[in-house]
Amino acid sequence: MGPEVTRIYVVDDKCPDGSGALVRRECTDPRVIVIEHAENQGVGGAVMTGYRAAIADGMDVIVKVDGDGQMDPGLIPQFAAPILRGEADYAKGNRFFDLEQIRAMPPMRLFGNAILSLMTKLSSGYWDLFDPTNGFTAIHADAARHLPFSKISRRYFFETDMLFRLNTLQAVVVDVPMDASYGDEVSNLKISKIVTEFMVKHVRNFGKRIFYNYYLRNMSLASIELPLGLLLFTVGSVYGAIHWAESARAGIETPAGTVMLAAVPMLMGMQLILAFLANDIASVPKRPLHKKKFGYRRLACRD
Repeated sequence: MGPEVTRIYVVDDKCPDGSGALVRRECTDPRVIVIEHAENQGVGGAVMTGYRAAIADGMDVIVKVDGDGQMDPGLIPQFAAPILRGEADYAKGNRFFDLEQIRAMPPMRLFGNAILSLMTKLSSGYWDLFDPTNGFTAIHADAARHLPFSKISRRYFFETDMLFRLNTLQAVVVDVPMDASYGDEVSNLKISKIVTEFMVKHVRNFGKRIFYNYYLRNMSLASIELPLGLLLFTVGSVYGAIHWAESARAGIETPAGTVMLAAVPMLMGMQLILAFLANDIASVPKRPLHKKKFGYRRLACRD
């Protein structure tokens, strides 16, 4: 960790290898503070503990660096820069920026990240971001203190749940290009086990975000486009399916008029849904939550 980092919080999430004790025994850096959990809380719980400690100590920018060696601490100034310039509230790494570097990523992880990115765009509302599971992040303390720490997911859904929570705050989030380093470490994240869990949580967050942003806090043309589009598309689909089944049983062709009565509301519904998505994409937050400040900043790193 470079000299730009004022304090380093090492969170031992009930590590079976005793990582907290190892740091206390071997590390002589006076900036390091070890925090140990009595019970395992998952990556989300560990990060929330680090956030609370950094906020309590008056840090301005809080950077999260995992302990698996895949994140270069030398990139910390790049993650803090857009926040210090008042351009963003939250910065996250993007390993897909350099197409040449993507070849170093395991194929299964590459495919999984592509699927998760699409689902995250829908549920979080940050359409201009990629690589949602990237854990190399930085956040302004003013944004972090408004997060509902007790409600954020504690396990592997943490990074994407953070984006959803930040969107409800209308926080500005930016990608920071980075390269990933993959060694012989073994990931505990099994795609086959978390697909269903992630899908359910993404659908839940999507519903909450739409309700919060388009009905509870604000009303716009998009608030009408989505329900009306879904209604028309559903009615047309059901009507067409019923009459197609009846015609198939009778062994006759479906009349052209019946086809049109099914197709027109489906097409109108699809147009309204696409119009809603266009509005949603254009509504990505652009104004940072925290006020732009100049001068010295204190940085904290949560490892």
